Amino acid sequence: MSSKTKIVVLHVKELIYTGIFAALGILFIILLIIMFLPKEEKKETMSTMTQTTENTYVPGVYTTSLILNDNVVEIEVTVDEKNINSIRLVNLDEAVTTMYPLIQPSFEDLADQIIKNQSLEGITYADESKYTSMILLDAITSSLNKALENVGDEEE
Repeated sequence: MSSKTKIVVLHVKELIYTGIFAALGILFIILLIIMFLPKEEKKETMSTMTQTTENTYVPGVYTTSLILNDNVVEIEVTVDEKNINSIRLVNLDEAVTTMYPLIQPSFEDLADQIIKNQSLEGITYADESKYTSMILLDAITSSLNKALENVGDEEE
């Protein structure tokens, strides 16, 4: 039997660096997996939250003021206990429609979608009126939140 002895020289410094880089690589892969996995649990809780808050409005008319270049435009939302009945612009001045030509068509599109869906979820808007629609949607959301906030006040 002839056995040749092989000598392997391992540098401790290189082993430590390799171990650290391997650990960092594994940690990086785990973080990527955590970040990009779909959050199904959150979606389920959000759907249950919308079901519990749905149809809990206090009937009335709720307004939110929107200031555009020293002009006040009010967004008025009319709700009953179970439905969003109407959404309209109040005090829309001709100067505002001239300076912001997309405000009227964007608002009408948003209002139609919200009344049809009876929800603020799944609202779409055109790319050319993205920012106008976002501002209007925030004001509508604020008005609807006023109706929801009053539900808690009545229960107390």
